[in-house]
Formats: sequence, structure tokens, C-alpha cells
Amino acid sequence: MKNTLLAGAAVIAVALGTYTYTRLTDHDLSAGQASTPTQGAAMVAVTLPKSLSPEASMGKRAFDAVCADCHGANAAGKVGFGPPLIHKIYEPSHHGDMAFQMAAQNGVRAHHWKFGDMPPQPQVTRADAGSIIAYIREVQRANGIN
Repeated sequence: MKNTLLAGAAVIAVALGTYTYTRLTDHDLSAGQASTPTQGAAMVAVTLPKSLSPEASMGKRAFDAVCADCHGANAAGKVGFGPPLIHKIYEPSHHGDMAFQMAAQNGVRAHHWKFGDMPPQPQVTRADAGSIIAYIREVQRANGIN
């Protein structure tokens, strides 16, 4: 009887933990947004660093020219278009620099978000991608993503 009660309590605890995690994650993704986010609105609040390195400054210009249409200004994401890159999902230990290089070169199948697949960006050279990555990483660090 005690084992059955203990097992039932464990199942309930796991279910509550999963529900809470899911709700917190959904909340994190829509921080600062109304219950019905506006199409094209930023998905996360982004704090910019006080200054950017020269490489990251070049990366910001390239990002603004190629990536911001979908990933939003300052990589904050864009509701209905593309995910925020200033998000814990894109921390270096989960999506390393090579993942960004490959995304620009080959595109990406949707796997974390429901925006659809990202097409390849053939106009982004390997050097451009390196500068864009430097920009993203500096902004991530300014937002506590290491």
C-alpha cells in the first residue's frame, strides 16, 4: 500500500513539474508580450552591450541586412517569422558556432520552434557568418547567456 501511494505521489510530482516547466518556458518565450502577441512583435527583451567589438559591429550590419527580417531587431525574434537567437536554446553549449555556420549555408529544419524551416542563405559568406556569430554571442553574453 505504501509503495503504491509513493509511486502515485511520484507520478503526480513529475506531472506537476512537467506542467510547471512547460508553463514557465512558454512564459519565457512570450515575456513582455500580451496574451495574444502581435504578428511581427519582438519575442524577448534584449539588453545590448555598451559596445561591440569591431568584428561584432560588422556582424550587426550583416545581421541587420540578412537575418533581422525573420529573427528580429537585435535577434529578439519576431512573432510569426523567426525565433529569438538571444535565448537560452542558442547558448554556445547547445548550438555551437558551427551550428550557425551550417544554418546559413544549408538552412535548418524546424526543431525547436514552429516557424517552419529556415532556408539556406547563400549570400552569407563564411566570413559574414563568423561576424554575425560574434555579434550574436556578444549580445547573448550581455543577456546572461554564456
